[in-house]
Amino acid sequence: MSLDARDPSSQLPSSIQALETHAEHDAFCSDALSLRRRNIIYNGQISGSYDFVIVGGGTSGLVLASRLSEDSNTTVLVLEAGDTGDAVSSSIDIPGNAYYSFLLGSSYDWAYTTVPQPSAGNLTLPWPRGKLLSGLSTINGMYLVHFIAMEVDAWSGMVDDGSLWSWDNLFSAMRMSETFTPPSPQIPNSSHGFSGPLHSSYRDYIIPAVGDWTQTLTDIGIPGTVDSNGGDGWGAFIATLSIKPSNWTRSYSRSAYIDPLPPRPTWRFSQMAPARGAPVNTVGVRKETVFASGAIGSPHVLMLSGVGPADILQAAGVPIQVALPGVGQHLQDHISSQVVWPKSEGMAPNGTSSPFLSFINSATAYANITNLLGDSAFAFQSQIAGQLPQSSATLAPSQYPEVVAGYEAIYNITLRQFLMSPVGQVEILFSLTGTALGAQSVAIQAALQHPFSQGRIWINSSDPFDYPVIDPQYLSHSADTVILREGLKLARTLGNTSPLSSAMQTELVPGPSVSSDDDWDAWLATQIGTEYHPSCSCAMLPQSQGGVVDANLKVYGLANVRVADASVFPIQFAAHLQAPTYGLAEQAAQIIRATYNGVGLPTSTSSASSTTSPTTPTTVGSNGALPSGPRSQVLYATSAVLLMIAFYVL
Repeated sequence: MSLDARDPSSQLPSSIQALETHAEHDAFCSDALSLRRRNIIYNGQISGSYDFVIVGGGTSGLVLASRLSEDSNTTVLVLEAGDTGDAVSSSIDIPGNAYYSFLLGSSYDWAYTTVPQPSAGNLTLPWPRGKLLSGLSTINGMYLVHFIAMEVDAWSGMVDDGSLWSWDNLFSAMRMSETFTPPSPQIPNSSHGFSGPLHSSYRDYIIPAVGDWTQTLTDIGIPGTVDSNGGDGWGAFIATLSIKPSNWTRSYSRSAYIDPLPPRPTWRFSQMAPARGAPVNTVGVRKETVFASGAIGSPHVLMLSGVGPADILQAAGVPIQVALPGVGQHLQDHISSQVVWPKSEGMAPNGTSSPFLSFINSATAYANITNLLGDSAFAFQSQIAGQLPQSSATLAPSQYPEVVAGYEAIYNITLRQFLMSPVGQVEILFSLTGTALGAQSVAIQAALQHPFSQGRIWINSSDPFDYPVIDPQYLSHSADTVILREGLKLARTLGNTSPLSSAMQTELVPGPSVSSDDDWDAWLATQIGTEYHPSCSCAMLPQSQGGVVDANLKVYGLANVRVADASVFPIQFAAHLQAPTYGLAEQAAQIIRATYNGVGLPTSTSSASSTTSPTTPTTVGSNGALPSGPRSQVLYATSAVLLMIAFYVL
């Protein structure tokens, strides 16, 4: 998701407003809603117990529900806070509407915000999250950018028995999720899947200036990449999108993994929406609870359930069930800013057809440290290495030595394996859908990919309806300012270089008055935004490094609880997180199914916490507290804040 493409002050072209009466769209919506209704019931019927309870019906949660319920003897319940999204299907399905008639700030958005950021002008930044079935996959920018192989293998090496998370396994899992439609036979296909639920392709309509993107980047020393999804995704390219080319609609976790399923007598969705003060609802869990609530929701519910840092739980009045210091820690995000120009005359897109409305920003590039700093890169690396003792003593946001050790481990991976490699340190994005300055402006954005700053999420209340506190500690480490500054300077150079420069007039923001490094640093400190890619808050790391889950996704100290969403990534990746999250969820489903019936595990691993689940149901309730009894066998989830969606396969 790009920074200003979804800015509320961006103007809505009349051509896109006109789509609401487009006959092709009406026909599509009618068919889609028919498919959805036959699989959804609204009578609120929930059984007393299920084999699996999935907390969160977002991107990963629906993948897990679909895959786990493929086993005919398995029952699955998904708990989700939002509703179905049927009432706003046009804002979800049509890419153009997702950028102009979007759902941010509505009841379909959790509308989280950070606390003021002292190193970023005390800015308080919005963190939108989808509050409906499919979660963020319904409102994101649709980029499908794979992991980098080097980053995935580094992750695999950070955790005991981490072979499950090798590049080969995650590459296979991402392809398993996908049906790719190439725009022409000349497009390389080996890095894509062709039989998965999620549709992917390129948008049909291309604004002419996009054609100058890779050529101009090549001319300034950042060549294009032939295959951005094969593990070496750096350089310049046009990103693959989660789009269905048969009708140019968004493909997302519900439309991909749930809606196409045929009606089954044993497959149902059931809903109920508790409110503050509503009666408690309790559901038994025969096998496992799986958290899939994302980088904010999963640590939030774990802490409400008494699993987290002891000092945080005590201060919030939550009884401690498992003292696990890493819950909510190691939080990382991709921050960004941009250089803005007026569009050249005649460059504004215009049209009302479905192919036209498939257009969103997708021209991107990943610039490495040499692209940014040239010969100064080695001295920069040495400087960051020398700052580690002070940084770990003052910037790791925890009093617990395990968390500090994890901070140092992530810091060293970023410094010694990624910084001097070909991997992108900054993503450069060409934004043509308008900015805060209006629809007739164009931006080139720069987004930091491997922050040295880490933050945290915590609770200050035991009330499940109170939002958690979010502090990413943006720009707390000076290296992040340097890298982002150099990315913005590169964005300016790119926009002023032919042939791309023909699309722009004279620079508006930050303008010629910002030229020296000091000027840039002072300006960007108050102008950052985010790509909305938070992760790492339930990191897969050793428990001695503030880890929350092991290589099998099991929560340390609990026998039958896993986390399977972007919160378990231990490092930030030079990628948009949609494709990695689908890959993670596919891999998680294989691991879980292999535990119980031997289906589909590509390799084997063992873990001290991977014990057999009890044969009698454990309970998932809605009061945010664990019942008495052995803490390794039970967990409560805060379903009081959740809408319940039930899947039955009997």
